Amino acid sequence: MAASPGSLRRAGNEEFRRGQYGAAAALYTRALALLEAAGEAAEERSVLLANRAACHLKDGACRLCVADCSDALELVPFGIKPLLRRAAAYEALESYRLAYVDYKTVLQVDCTVQAAHDGVNRMTKALLEKDGVNWRQKLPPIPTVPVSAQTRWSIPSAGAPGANPPPATAPKGEPDQTAAGTQRARTLKEEGNELVKKGNHKKAVEKYSESLQLNQECATYTNRALCYLTLKQYKEAVQDCTEALRLDPKNVKALYRRAQALKELKDYKSSIADIKSLLKTEPKNTAALRLLQELNRA
Repeated sequence: MAASPGSLRRAGNEEFRRGQYGAAAALYTRALALLEAAGEAAEERSVLLANRAACHLKDGACRLCVADCSDALELVPFGIKPLLRRAAAYEALESYRLAYVDYKTVLQVDCTVQAAHDGVNRMTKALLEKDGVNWRQKLPPIPTVPVSAQTRWSIPSAGAPGANPPPATAPKGEPDQTAAGTQRARTLKEEGNELVKKGNHKKAVEKYSESLQLNQECATYTNRALCYLTLKQYKEAVQDCTEALRLDPKNVKALYRRAQALKELKDYKSSIADIKSLLKTEPKNTAALRLLQELNRA
């Protein structure tokens, strides 16, 4: 009896687990040929291409990995696994700008993917060294992920190889990204905002903390940081701004509030660095210019 695409894929997964990447890639290729002949199953083909890309990546065939991931993404746009694998391949090829774009795209789909946060941090550092302070101006455009794709990716990949589990099976402790969770997080954030207006920063911190348990949002971190500044909890303020900048590296509020907190902690050098980063984005920001003058006098 002729092998089915499903059985070939399972056999490929088994070879991959045993470290036989060439054999796994050959099995995925056979499965793809059968599906392509039938001219159907875009999702299934996308998974197989992403699996074969993982084999190429393990074998150091980075250009083949990029090609397979790009084909997978044409079939099913904004798939997390092909985006992450293509980013890793670009990184290995020292195409840091393209890797940065892919890692950032992953975070638009699911902001809880730690591998993408780590990748963005590495690429930011590499691009700063390579292209200098204006490195962002040299980036290709980052695609806008439609809202329909900004959910947990749950395309069944039946034990597909790779160290990145689909976000649907995210480890315990990851924020709950369901629609209900996101809505509840938004309500809690708004309740926190109301408490801030009333001057009840301590209670607002509790609301923002509950909101962040459900959804890691940049604005919630910067709002809680503002409360911590008011409560003179400067280390916590720094921590929240750092989290916000992990999600949005150019966030003006996060840079300004972290600079304020660092100033209070007497880390003037880091505070000045944050203000200078902010002024690259908003050169005429009067509050930042005023703070920079104070820091230069400190």
